[in-house]
Amino acid sequence: MEIKEIIMDSFQFPANNLKALAIYIAITFVVGILAFGGIFSLIGIENSAIYAVIAFILFILAVIVGFILAGYEIDIIKTGIDLEDLAPDFDWKNDLVRGIKAIIVAIVYFIIPAIITLIIAFITNVPGNIVDMVGYMNQTAVNTNGTVVASSALEMVPQDVMSGVIGSVSITLLVAAILFIIFSFIQYMANSRLANTDSLGDALNIPEAFKDIQRIGVGKVVATIVLLIIIIAVINAILGAFYQYVPQLAILNVIVTPYLMFATNRATGLLYSDIA
Repeated sequence: MEIKEIIMDSFQFPANNLKALAIYIAITFVVGILAFGGIFSLIGIENSAIYAVIAFILFILAVIVGFILAGYEIDIIKTGIDLEDLAPDFDWKNDLVRGIKAIIVAIVYFIIPAIITLIIAFITNVPGNIVDMVGYMNQTAVNTNGTVVASSALEMVPQDVMSGVIGSVSITLLVAAILFIIFSFIQYMANSRLANTDSLGDALNIPEAFKDIQRIGVGKVVATIVLLIIIIAVINAILGAFYQYVPQLAILNVIVTPYLMFATNRATGLLYSDIA
């Protein structure tokens, strides 16, 4: 499919499946209520241990329902791959299993760039440079009996030490940004592979997931995802402007956010349909 067709179909898909969207919105709302209830219960822990038990139970329920939602999102991707017009029915047991698989995929594709970033941070000596900088700042505070402000303390750090901190941190952040962007694109393919085969092994096959981007076309994948991000950002910006004048309208996020998630997952499946 062409990029324009993918985008148009993706945003029409939720509107054409209002029953499934309504259920998805309701379940998303339930997850929020459970999570909020868990947080609220934590406040009362000091007064009674029962609040800790309630918080634990609510958080566990929120996680379970969250897994089901994640699994259903994989189902939505599958409808795009198969070019089906109808949204899938909720299959609680299978969606739970798929959701757990999807979370495992997300963790793996997140932890790899995180580990590489940590390695780069140590190679560029980020910890050592920061320790040196803090040491000079602490010494300045001692010499001034703690009356110096942070900005003044920074001015007392030698230029070579400050340059080392800025250089090492900048390099690390740049590498991190590049890695996380690349792995985010690959994860789109991994989720599609999971939806297409229901195999965790296929989804975690990073080299093949990367090759899928090449098979579809790097330009097409990047353009589609970036365009989706821009459209969603514009929608949120417009709504944010309305919320400033009418704060009560913020309740619309309960509907808008799930709608956009529906559309995003549909687009992922349609994109992958070219090679499925």
